Amino acid sequence: MSDPYSVLGVSKTATDKEIRSAYRKLAKQYHPDHNPDDKKAEERFKSVGQAYNIVGDKEKRARFDRGEIDADGQERGPFGGGGGYGPGGPRPGAQGFQGGFNQEDLGSFFSDMFSGGFSGDFQPGGSGGRRASKGSDRRYAVTISFQQAVLGTSLDLALGEGGHTEVRIPPGVEDGQTLRVRGKGAPGRSGMDGQPGVAGDALLTITVTPDSRYVREGRNLRITQNLDLKTAILGGKIAVSTPKGDVSVKIPKHSDSGKVLRLSGRGIGGDKKHPAGDLLVTLQVHIGTVSPELEAFFGQQES
Repeated sequence: MSDPYSVLGVSKTATDKEIRSAYRKLAKQYHPDHNPDDKKAEERFKSVGQAYNIVGDKEKRARFDRGEIDADGQERGPFGGGGGYGPGGPRPGAQGFQGGFNQEDLGSFFSDMFSGGFSGDFQPGGSGGRRASKGSDRRYAVTISFQQAVLGTSLDLALGEGGHTEVRIPPGVEDGQTLRVRGKGAPGRSGMDGQPGVAGDALLTITVTPDSRYVREGRNLRITQNLDLKTAILGGKIAVSTPKGDVSVKIPKHSDSGKVLRLSGRGIGGDKKHPAGDLLVTLQVHIGTVSPELEAFFGQQES
């Protein structure tokens, strides 16, 4: 894969925030849902995800910058340069090194020479053969509705090598938040002793589609509700939209614009760690169509 910084269009000195912002922009642009049957966009989407998998992770970014892993997240050869011998030494493609060495080539090479293992990816003490290693993480972009973010939901997603996985999205997930699904990344590499490698994780970056009706404040939500003049003066019941559906709300007499009503438990959904939030309803008196009788009544008050 190309240099991950170039794929994301950022410099090597970019901040974590700049890298995350670039990834989200490109992931939205090339997401398969926005580019159906477009193979080029699909490949670009995958390359963007792989690039962010490297430089969006602080530890992997540091290892990549030090030359310890390549742009695909694979360990470089013990002498650096993907199998060469470091500065001034032979490089892949030089005479006698066409194609370069990979980790398994080096394992066999040193095992044959010294009848033992080698440091790094290989077991010392004569065991001869590489250790099992964990697979790399994979990143995915997931878009959900505001209601799904508020109440939580379950998604059927194609993750890892095992087909579809049901993923639980907790209530209150925020736009840009990353969720980790264990064991649904790239498969691990087995050791020469048959020990299986552990699969990496799937990292889901969540995009929440905004809802113009609501403003989020922590675990609470706010909404502005129009109120007709008659109900504002005499009181009554009106229907108020909530993420769980419309509810009937009693309006007290003489309710003015700016009055706030609290609907308990109608905000962000509750879970084991957090109680459900509230919905704060700000009333806005809306005159609407004025009847001739009402207009005549106010006219009499002026005379």
